[in-house]
Amino acid sequence: MMNIADEILKTIKYAVGKKEINCDRTYQSIIKEIKPKGYVILDRAGSERTVKCCIPGVTLQKFQRVWIKEPMGDLKGLHICGVVGK
Repeated sequence: MMNIADEILKTIKYAVGKKEINCDRTYQSIIKEIKPKGYVILDRAGSERTVKCCIPGVTLQKFQRVWIKEPMGDLKGLHICGVVGK
């Protein structure tokens, strides 16, 4: 019986290792510029992107460090979800 359980676990580990999992990613970035359409930040690949801030009533400044959320690997959904530090 233990042999069957070991084989099932091996199969699950193999399947999970081969499957790319899309999930929300949150990482730090910096505000490079402020434009009328939003804040220019660097994404995980180092590309500049203009994003909105989802924090109500917060005014962000140039060169401020922020948390960026990338929902389910969708770069079009990037948004600022927090401020790093004080």
